[in-house]
Amino acid sequence: MKLFKIEAGTFHVDGGAAFGVVPKKVWQKRYPCDADNYCLVHMRCLLIDTGEKRILIDTGTGDKQLQYLKYYGFEGVINFDVVLAKIGYTCNDITDVIFTHLHFDHCGGATKFNHDGSVVEMVFPQATHWVSETQWNNFLNPNVREGDSYFKENMMPIFEAGKLELVAQNQFVCPEIEVRIFNGHTVGQLVSYINLGNKTLLYVGDVIPLAANIPIAWLSSYDIFPLAAMEDKKKLLDEAAEKNQILFFEHDAYTECCTVEAQFNKHKIAETILFDKILE
Repeated sequence: MKLFKIEAGTFHVDGGAAFGVVPKKVWQKRYPCDADNYCLVHMRCLLIDTGEKRILIDTGTGDKQLQYLKYYGFEGVINFDVVLAKIGYTCNDITDVIFTHLHFDHCGGATKFNHDGSVVEMVFPQATHWVSETQWNNFLNPNVREGDSYFKENMMPIFEAGKLELVAQNQFVCPEIEVRIFNGHTVGQLVSYINLGNKTLLYVGDVIPLAANIPIAWLSSYDIFPLAAMEDKKKLLDEAAEKNQILFFEHDAYTECCTVEAQFNKHKIAETILFDKILE
């Protein structure tokens, strides 16, 4: 198995939004911000080559809505044709795309405007695109809080091409990767459990967006269902601590991966790990 970290760009979020009710005086010790209270975050995707499949988890925001979303300060948004070519792949080589959920910064890079900007088309035309059934229904009929996070042009070309696969319960996408459903930040997030033989890597998405969000009560204001978010985060962290699983952070600008430990019903980082060290 081969793993490739793909940095799909960066943007900025308000620190108060990133950490909710946690006071700035407390959270700033764990995650820096600038003079305007903005925190730098990444869009860190993962490509997994199992030999049989080439699976991409999340796609970043893409460039279709950058003008509309300019207040986030997106920078370095990638072209997947260019980035994949550097590691020996093409967009046509991707067999599967797993979306943690369908907010714009996680799925927007899966579609693009064609050469003259008149049509939105798929970036990975051969791929089956996986998303939970509850998240898909939420995308089609969003609540007021999430309405601005969903863009039809990010997903409808995939649906219309018959390349969308809905996940109703925990299941294996392939023998090496299981997707499990977690709720809270939004409904039906998919966390990928990647079996590396002697260890398991978890692509945790917005269940735990930053390493600083590991404490159960350290939720972001973006979480739609806070109590469910805390309950499901605890479930994930309890197992990760017990089995020494590795967490892969999609948004953290400073910590790529870590293991966790649990003591007296509290969770904290046990060891920070650079992505390149995972397969050693």
